[in-house]
Amino acid sequence: MVGQLAAIDGKNFLPDAWQRPEGGGGLSCVIEDGGVFERGGVNFSHVSGKTLPLSATASRPQLAGRRWDALGLSLVLHPRNPYAPTVHMNVRFFIAHAVGDATPPVWWFGGGMDLTPYYGFADDAVHFHRACRDALAPFGPDVHPHYKQWCDEYFYLKHRSEPRGIGGIFFDDLNTPDFATCFQLQQSVGDHFLDAYVPILERRNGLAYGERERDWQAYRRGRYVEFNLVWDRGTLFGLQSGGRTESILMSMPPVVKWRYDWHPAADSPEAVLMSDFLIAKNWL
Repeated sequence: MVGQLAAIDGKNFLPDAWQRPEGGGGLSCVIEDGGVFERGGVNFSHVSGKTLPLSATASRPQLAGRRWDALGLSLVLHPRNPYAPTVHMNVRFFIAHAVGDATPPVWWFGGGMDLTPYYGFADDAVHFHRACRDALAPFGPDVHPHYKQWCDEYFYLKHRSEPRGIGGIFFDDLNTPDFATCFQLQQSVGDHFLDAYVPILERRNGLAYGERERDWQAYRRGRYVEFNLVWDRGTLFGLQSGGRTESILMSMPPVVKWRYDWHPAADSPEAVLMSDFLIAKNWL
């Protein structure tokens, strides 16, 4: 995947291997100031610890105090062109180890992908959601609607009363019906990512833009930062578990702006994004 993204950009990702003192390590592949991506990263990690952090036990208090292992692949791409959307994909596996003979290990999968456009294009939204549906189709007709709604609810800035983007799919705590099926679903999500995103990137990256579009992009990127720092469980888990800060915060966009109580002009393309795209909607 890293090689395919580098071929699209024209610049190689910089590989950065790291070790975690408490256990495990990973590889962060990062690009900055590329031909297409202003910043992007693909992180692989396999880390372990002696005691689960609070972010992992908030909904599972019975697991407090257990040893754990976490394995994950996380990807975030921030194109420079404001007409090309930001995208995020994550797949992960977690296990809380057994305690003696009385309490067995507890494992689960989680992940998904979501799209954050700065200008709305209906055909892009339909394409992305169709690819998400196709990734989950082999696992039953009810899976995609459930994970799509879960994504809409998860990637939501409660303090702003607005979504981060146009959603996609999100799931967590997946451990049924069995390990093999869960792993296959996880693989299918990862395998469909490039099909979901690359055609959109290729359509939009060549569009002409100016300072107005870049200014709006930077403003909307502020919402991305707010969500990741305030609400995202993966960010909180990484920081609480003593993870590598550079790799955790690799997801942040490089140029961001905030304004006080600012709103786009009525009927502008920026306002249309807010009214017609940043809403919970069945794009299919």
